[in-house]
Amino acid sequence: MHHRRLQYFVAVAEELSFTRAAERLQMAQPPLSHQIGLLEKDLGAQLFDRSRRAIRLTAAGRALLPEARRLLADLDRTTRMVRRIGEGSVGRLSIGFVPSAANGDLPDLLRAYRTGHPDVELVLREMEPDALVRSLHDRQLDVALLYLPVTDPELVWRHVATEVLLLALPAHHPAGAAESVNLQDVRDEPFVLPEQHDVPGLHSRITQLFADAGVTPHVAQQGVWMVQTVLGLVAAGIGLAVVPSSAATLRRIGVVLRPLRGAPQTVELAAVWRRDHGSSLVTGFARALPREEPRDR
Repeated sequence: MHHRRLQYFVAVAEELSFTRAAERLQMAQPPLSHQIGLLEKDLGAQLFDRSRRAIRLTAAGRALLPEARRLLADLDRTTRMVRRIGEGSVGRLSIGFVPSAANGDLPDLLRAYRTGHPDVELVLREMEPDALVRSLHDRQLDVALLYLPVTDPELVWRHVATEVLLLALPAHHPAGAAESVNLQDVRDEPFVLPEQHDVPGLHSRITQLFADAGVTPHVAQQGVWMVQTVLGLVAAGIGLAVVPSSAATLRRIGVVLRPLRGAPQTVELAAVWRRDHGSSLVTGFARALPREEPRDR
């Protein structure tokens, strides 16, 4: 049976008039009568008693009517479900992120995405940068949020946020009294440095910051990759540190954050996914990001 013929049948059965049903369906009456005739031929049963002035449903027609309504409702429900899957409105989206992303724009981004995609199940995983990239390649993650640069040719990225790099000092440090600090003024201080991953990310930006200032940092502790831990070591007086501005949301007691004098140094947080993702969910997530075309590396 053609589903359109079922629609025609339901309209005639509810109106009990070919004329009114044709008006409701916005079509001419002869084609409607012809389609009902073809449906009756397909089923091998007469659906309407046309022997009187007002048509009536036959026993076969009365039996078909609730089933036709159910079949049409099922088809409509299935069509809407498939369409929503194709639009990325339902499904399961796995998102990984570096911990500091949760201190910055990630909550707002997820809130905006959930508003437009309430039926998408989000699976969130906090991971270090190299593990994020491996999980993208292994298809355990659909999207990852991490700091640029990302140089993998199989991945594309979109901008999420730009953060300014700040100097973190113990609260009692003399330089903390100033509105901003020049790295040259603290060049002899010990520093806590982030871990160096295969993904250049934050480490490369901080390393470049010292190089641009002509400062070779005295390393008190290195290989620390969580900003919360870095701030804890700063509060303990282990050393100073350079951190992204999202660290300010942590409000760590015993730590003050100060801008660095000179040209502001920034680090860019990006959403990254596989070039061959083929997922409408990823496409839908990308629509929630700042308007910008996906870029390589």
